[in-house]
Amino acid sequence: MKNKSKITFIISALLIIFCAYALSSGLILGDYQISSIGKALKLGLDLKGGVYIEEEIVDKNVDKDTINRTKELLELRVNNLGVSESTVVLTNQNRIRIEIPGIYDAKKALDVVGKTGKLRFVGPNNDEIITGDDVKEATVGVDQRTNAPVVQLKLKDSGAKKFAEATSKYVGKVITIYMDDDVVSAPQVNEAIPNGEAIISGSKDIEEAKRLAGIIQSGALPVKLQAATVKTIGASLGSEAIPTSKKAAVIGILLVMIFMALYYRIPGLIADLALAVYIMLTLLIFVGINATLTLPGIAGLLLSIGMAVDANVLIFERIKEELKLGKSLKTAIDQGFSRAFSSIFDGNITTLIAAFTLNFLGTGSVKGFALTLIIGVLCSMFTAITITRFLLKSFANTGWIKNTKFYGA
Repeated sequence: MKNKSKITFIISALLIIFCAYALSSGLILGDYQISSIGKALKLGLDLKGGVYIEEEIVDKNVDKDTINRTKELLELRVNNLGVSESTVVLTNQNRIRIEIPGIYDAKKALDVVGKTGKLRFVGPNNDEIITGDDVKEATVGVDQRTNAPVVQLKLKDSGAKKFAEATSKYVGKVITIYMDDDVVSAPQVNEAIPNGEAIISGSKDIEEAKRLAGIIQSGALPVKLQAATVKTIGASLGSEAIPTSKKAAVIGILLVMIFMALYYRIPGLIADLALAVYIMLTLLIFVGINATLTLPGIAGLLLSIGMAVDANVLIFERIKEELKLGKSLKTAIDQGFSRAFSSIFDGNITTLIAAFTLNFLGTGSVKGFALTLIIGVLCSMFTAITITRFLLKSFANTGWIKNTKFYGA
């Protein structure tokens, strides 16, 4: 029994240390590479910089399906910019928040996402040939002869027939693409296009081709939008906040670990291992749910790290009381966890109620703080009740240290 407990504890401790190293520094194992958790985390605009836009729906009495369709079209337009980690969310019934990291030209972003009118292909005689409803797909490609970026256009059956007739009629002339009254592009017809598949050349670079393809692909929005808020956020805040936050986190975690080890001795060292599990689990959940880490979120994370040891403190104080009553180590551990559970549960439930309220009623940075707090509280309950208990009981069963003074008595 003791040998089994020794092996279990050693393997568990080494596994926790290995995982902590792999996630903090990254690891290469042959052809496989594990990225550090810092690279995998999605950072918000306040840390990475970019463009923040809030579009307000001007039309009245718009149904939910139309709002969701508008949001989907905006997402498509933003994605066609070629920007990763962008965010498009509904903030309330008539506003849509758009966050585009890495792009610092707010006018360029508005030009792409703010076009709300009708997409039309117009001939030289000012006759409407097809509309955005006739477009099936618009993608970016490369001309094999010139290696220049082009937009590859595929039309629906209804549009293909009309487009074939128009291109046969207007060979050598220009077909202008409009979004409302704005000219999006004016390509020349070089030959008749009978199959509904056309190539639009003339883009100066790949970014211009992406922009054109995005506007054509997403077509017109079903409602009229008005930019309520437009902000350009530089990366200077992130460059200052991230190193400072990392330093604060390292110092805070080390101080907590040192205090736990000195005051509670063996249980404190066990709690330090459980705290490492807690931090890894919390960050992995953030990556897993694709959550965006903001500056208030970092504050919530640092706060939750301090709160993570609260449950352990309650448990260890109960264990100390049981040991002072003369009970055996194993009995004291079991009863310490059992008697501390109700206090841990009540305390965390009240915190969760407040955090869920903030997340439900709050906006922006408040939601980021609340989400971090919710994840942190749930993870701390799990690690305290399961991980700490498992490690502490495994160590006690090894028989390495039987003197109850090393357990806080």
